[in-house]
Parts: sequence; C-alpha cells; structure tokens
Amino acid sequence: MGLLDHYKQFEEMDPKDVSARLKSEADERRRKALATVEKLDLSATTWPEYPPSSVVGAITYMAQRGLHNYMEPAGELRAEIAHRHDLPAERIVLGDGASQLLVSATQALMEPGDELITPWPSYQLYPVMAREAGGEVVTAASHSVEAILAAVTKKTRIVALCNPNDPSGELIGVEQLSALLRALPDRVAVVLDEALRDFVTAEPLDATIGLCELHPRLLIFRSFSKAWGLAGLRCGYAIGGPGSEALLSAIGPPLGIGELTQAGVLEALRHASGVVEARAATVAEQRTRLRSELASLPLELGPPSEANLLWLAAEGIDGGELAARLAQSGVIVRAGGTLGDPQRIRVAIQDSAASDRLLRALGLAL
Repeated sequence: MGLLDHYKQFEEMDPKDVSARLKSEADERRRKALATVEKLDLSATTWPEYPPSSVVGAITYMAQRGLHNYMEPAGELRAEIAHRHDLPAERIVLGDGASQLLVSATQALMEPGDELITPWPSYQLYPVMAREAGGEVVTAASHSVEAILAAVTKKTRIVALCNPNDPSGELIGVEQLSALLRALPDRVAVVLDEALRDFVTAEPLDATIGLCELHPRLLIFRSFSKAWGLAGLRCGYAIGGPGSEALLSAIGPPLGIGELTQAGVLEALRHASGVVEARAATVAEQRTRLRSELASLPLELGPPSEANLLWLAAEGIDGGELAARLAQSGVIVRAGGTLGDPQRIRVAIQDSAASDRLLRALGLAL
C-alpha cells in the first residue's frame, strides 16, 4: 500500500476512530518488535548461567557408573565442606536444599502453639514452615536487634533470619547477631538462613560461623542454589555448635542425598570455587554501580544490599505496574506483592550487560 492509499482509508472515518486505529496499529507493531527481543530474566536469585562443564561431566560420569545402584552416604562431600569451614564433620548435615533442612529444623524445635519470629518482608518459606509445625508467626517491625527482641514473648521458640535478607538484601552484621544471641532467652533458637552469603562483601564469608562456638542454639543454613548456580541439584547444609550433633542428625533426610547431587557439588567445591568468587565480585561491582546510577531516577532504593538483588520502589507507581512496564522492554522482575510489599519490585543483579538493559528499561518505565 502506497502512502496516498494509506491515508485514503481514513477519509470517511471519524477523527476519534482514526486516532484509535493508529494507536492500535502502533501497539501491534510494538508487540511484534518486542516479541523479537530476547527476554532478560531478573526475577530469580539463582545464577542464570550453566554450571562449569567439569560439574556436568562429574554428574554424567556418576550417572553412567552407578545410577542403577542405591546411593552411598555423603561422607566425602560432608568432609569437604567441614574442611572448608575448619569444623568437625559431625557438626554439619547435608540436605535436599537448605529449605528442606529449615523445615525439618522448625518441626524438630517447635511445639504446637509456639511462636516463630521473623522480620518482614523476608523469605516466604518461614511462615509456611511455622504453620506446618503447628506454630504461629510473629513479624518483627525491622531487622534491628531492638525490633526483634521487642517481638519476643513467652511463646517464642525460634527467630528465623534470612541474612542477607531476601527480598531487601539487608545484612545483620556479625556484631549485631552476637548482641541478639546474648539477649535472647535460652529457650529461643536462631535459624540463620545464609543462602545468599556468598555475595556479602561487608564482612568475611565465614564471620558468622564462629558464633556457633559460643551460642549452641544457633543453626546456620547454606545453599548451593544461588551463587553456585546448582539449584537443580537441591543441595544445602546446616552447621551447628558443640552439642548440636543429635539435632543435626535428626533434621537430615533419612536416606541422605542422591549420588548425582553429591558428585556435582563435590566437583564444584574442588574445582569451581573461583567461578563463584568471580560471580560474587561481578555482583558487588554492579551493585555499587546500580545504586549510584539509580540515585538519579525517581526511585526509593531501600537499604544497602549485600545480596545479588535490589528492592526498589517508584514514586506514584506500585510494584505490579512497574514490573509490567519493565516487561514491555523485555526485562522481567519480581513484583513485590507476593514478597511482602506491593509497592516494590525485587531485581536480581547479574553482569554489566544486564545492568545496562535494566537502566535503559527503567528510564523508559519512569
């Protein structure tokens, strides 16, 4: 159709109808254009890249060698983790992801009617695991030691902390944790979920583990799903202090973890630690960059993040609408409504190219 013919088709139409049709055609062209744009998924906290080939190779070798056999105990993997943390192996238990161990620990520690305290917003599993144990959830007003202690009652049995926090990235430092542990009643256990710990730069990676020596009611949980990028293997572990051996043994899966998981995680620990450290360094660099460049936009950036995520709010736009606008540019983020704050979005931090796209998309959305 020539240019003249294009305009002739509107001669008999009402101007309002012409405007509506032109808008519809423009929307359709935009939809088709966006369909060709590769999506950038910043909605999840797991690392987006495939594992190193040596990890895949170790899993494949184990599958070919013994998939028809029952699995062997994970003694070698547990010993490797214990060596990395300079701990006795008996104070470490492996599980089908850190989540499985968190749920089992809650069921072992809580009685019906007991209370679990957690700052909110935080990891969505905590209210679920409290209810499954027959307990109740009490939310603290913030992640401060004062707010957590203010929520303690005679029924409190567990304080569950995601540290750094998902979705905000906020970190409770080791000094604050120590103060909290000293102030809590002896009956209260602290379950410290450190699934995102590999991304922390404010203090050493294992700074919190030393607290287990002084506070036997502290349990620390870590995961190979996030920075390690092995979410599909479902592997995590818990660490306890002296005297925790019986509890740790009770919360592990009765038949242990699968041999394919053991093979992949063991290979990653021995030969892919540098990959994880490089990912953490990239996240730290982009975290600093994004907070600096986002400061010029009409956004509320939330607390400083020590994780691979940002917790953002836009002036006059709720989280669902902002997520929808970003999706129009092919950038997928997590709206905060299901995470505890409908005004915010959670954005995963990846590499510099992802940051470039995010910044462009936010510039168009705001």
